[in-house]
Amino acid sequence: MKLLYGVLLAVISLAQAANKLTPEVLLSAPRRSAGVPNANGTLIAYTVSAYSFEQHAGTSQIRVLNISSNQTQLVEEQSASSPNWISDHELVYLRSEDDGSTTLRFFDVSSSASAQSVSMIDADAENLKVVSLPGHAFGVAFTAEAHPNGSIVSPNAPKPLSSGKLYKSLMVRHWDRWETEERNSIWYAKMVQNQDKWSLSPIHNVLPNTTLESPIRPFGGPDNFDIRADAIVLTSKDPSINRALYTKTNIYTLSITDWANGTTSGLKQVVVEGYEGAKTYPIFAPTGKRLAFLAMKENGYESDQNHVLCMEDIDAKPDLVPTEGWDRSPEMISFTHDGRAILAVAEDEGYTKLFLLNGRVRALTDRGSITSINPLADGRVMVTSTSLVDSSLYRLLDTSGTGLAKVKWSNSLSGNGARFGISYDQVSSILTPASNPSIRKNVQAWVIRPSNYQKSRKYPLAFLIHGGPQSSWSDSWSTRWNQMIFAEQGYIVVSANPTGSTGFGQEFTDAIKQNWGGDPYLDLVNTFDWVSKNLPDVDTNRAVALGASYGGYVINWIQGHPLGRKFKCLVCHDGPLTLSGGMLATEELWFPFHDYGLPTWAGGKENTTSWPRWNPYDFIDNWSTPQLVIHSELDYRVPITEGLAAFNVLQTRGVESEFLTFSDENHWVLKPENSLVWHKTVLGWINQHVGM
Repeated sequence: MKLLYGVLLAVISLAQAANKLTPEVLLSAPRRSAGVPNANGTLIAYTVSAYSFEQHAGTSQIRVLNISSNQTQLVEEQSASSPNWISDHELVYLRSEDDGSTTLRFFDVSSSASAQSVSMIDADAENLKVVSLPGHAFGVAFTAEAHPNGSIVSPNAPKPLSSGKLYKSLMVRHWDRWETEERNSIWYAKMVQNQDKWSLSPIHNVLPNTTLESPIRPFGGPDNFDIRADAIVLTSKDPSINRALYTKTNIYTLSITDWANGTTSGLKQVVVEGYEGAKTYPIFAPTGKRLAFLAMKENGYESDQNHVLCMEDIDAKPDLVPTEGWDRSPEMISFTHDGRAILAVAEDEGYTKLFLLNGRVRALTDRGSITSINPLADGRVMVTSTSLVDSSLYRLLDTSGTGLAKVKWSNSLSGNGARFGISYDQVSSILTPASNPSIRKNVQAWVIRPSNYQKSRKYPLAFLIHGGPQSSWSDSWSTRWNQMIFAEQGYIVVSANPTGSTGFGQEFTDAIKQNWGGDPYLDLVNTFDWVSKNLPDVDTNRAVALGASYGGYVINWIQGHPLGRKFKCLVCHDGPLTLSGGMLATEELWFPFHDYGLPTWAGGKENTTSWPRWNPYDFIDNWSTPQLVIHSELDYRVPITEGLAAFNVLQTRGVESEFLTFSDENHWVLKPENSLVWHKTVLGWINQHVGM
């Protein structure tokens, strides 16, 4: 415990003392979770993790922030998660134990007593949710894996004697793991207090005797289900169709009459006519009986526009929440505390804003990226957000009146960037000509300058290309592709949002279908040319380009096209080279089948010429720009053979090139020590080629 405390002090001191954002500072700085306020908004619980490159160790804590004093209180020093308030001063949370089990713990912030264990859960439990029941009792729900027979997966269960796996249907593997017969499930129980001691009833599986799974792998979490005193609502893949070929998910409800004994009315599917795609983010209103969720119309398209549907109760018919033709796609929702309106988070022109949907659409925030919403009993809303300069910002918003919400209180983990030596003064936005003005006349791009910027100097260009492709460069913080890291190396960073990007209208997002190397590439050419002509402080003769995933595809594409000759070097992270080979080995086959067109051998009738048309491999005769290739062994989204193939081509052609790989990383490089190597390798490569 002393070691963990020392680690946290060391990294906090490093972050506070930092006057320049370096990879070491970025990766060792404390990372704060979304804030969880108590009902009256006086205290905020959160987890904070940190890593020390001196001690090569990390720690994770639960702490409570007092809004009045801005002072914090330690709740748990061992690895813990999911803090939930059960009163204005009492918390329950999950603590991970060394043997793989989990302990449900209770802590009274107003007491000097230590936290007490409520119950041991013989599983790797996550995503705790708690709801008040009559008689000062609480309904408790969490997620953990289940065996096919419905029993919970114990960390001490016997391991199979053979590593052989036989598959008779898809999926075979997903993201970074081989599929097994175990599935995620939701578990529930009743927590009661007897003579100052809390205890938990036997736990019950929400999904026994079904083939349903919730949360949905690989990224499903607490947003995949919600609870209230008499019910649970969840989303799960449709069991009647192939998970690898379709995106369709369904909403299910379960009425609970006894949390202790597991008495329910049985699982029911919500019928949603006209929405055959993914249905996500089910939520209950804090008061009353209403529930809502997000729904897409197209099955097989993960970036279709989300619509908000609302039900008056779990047996009612879903109705579309009116949004006045609002052309944005919400990714997160919550009811206002009175249950009368919807709070929605959606990307909008490079920002991820909070909106109020109440018969009309009203933007409540204008910049940054909202990551969580918590309505309070007095009508205020507590939000967590990040930005290009801020790793974690808590705010209390007054949403009454018109226009933007008023900020009543805020707390920034990074001092609004000051602890990293960065500020919004470095950030600007430009609009460059779009390749297809019939959809959108301009393409937005961020321009980020170094903190020690001097107008009299010219700076090399770092040209960043985002993945997705239905994604965007937004006003948000990242520990993987942090734009400020490149600016603080001495680059002017330009990060464009070309055709296919999200937050600029659904038609603009959809326009990348069967168009991967078309309009998006031309948008990037236009952006580069515009920067060359209009930003005299940018030295485009010393330009480098970097991209990951779809951005890595673009690197391989421009390597074979004229734009590739304008860069001193390229960086391709996890990018496809051979569409017909690499993308057929991906796990979520609905993705290439949508974006490139369903092949005729798979029953397709549409034009599928985009498979060969946009294949980077067909242009390798032109490859000549120095290129760093990064690809890791656990990447099942774009298999490592794609990176090896690109490196083989470069080496065979005699093009200066390097290959970086990690045996224990997936599509993303997440482990701190690996991420530091990633950053040092990438920065060393580009700095070398621009003469820095």
